[in-house]
Amino acid sequence: MKKFWAEFSNFAIKGSMIDLAIGVIIGGAFNTVVTSLVKDIIMPVLSIVIGRIDISGLKFTISNIPGSNDIVLTYGIFLQNLLNFFLTALFIFLIIRSINHIRERLLREMGEEAKQEKETLTKTEELLCEIRDMMKEKES
Repeated sequence: MKKFWAEFSNFAIKGSMIDLAIGVIIGGAFNTVVTSLVKDIIMPVLSIVIGRIDISGLKFTISNIPGSNDIVLTYGIFLQNLLNFFLTALFIFLIIRSINHIRERLLREMGEEAKQEKETLTKTEELLCEIRDMMKEKES
């Protein structure tokens, strides 16, 4: 048992657990923001364009079951949650995709700036390059 606790404390101290906890907390907050975006902004706009989107009231009732009450299958709630999930996943994908495109563009621009900086040599650097080239010629 001591070995288990030692291994666990080593895991927790390394920071892996803390990084994971931070990721879960940020993920939860991000989920709240995206869910609100879909529920409070996207769905009302879609309901204007498409029409009625609230399908949570759809249900199927199985009646005439001897010895028990009617069975109500509220499949509309499932379909509504499925639609919300799809829209949430779609908008998370679009947000992450946009962030990745921006990051790639910034990295590309930074790479081009670094390349331009390397290409512009000072007079001293040019002379040193010439001396290096002349020394290479003498060696061969």
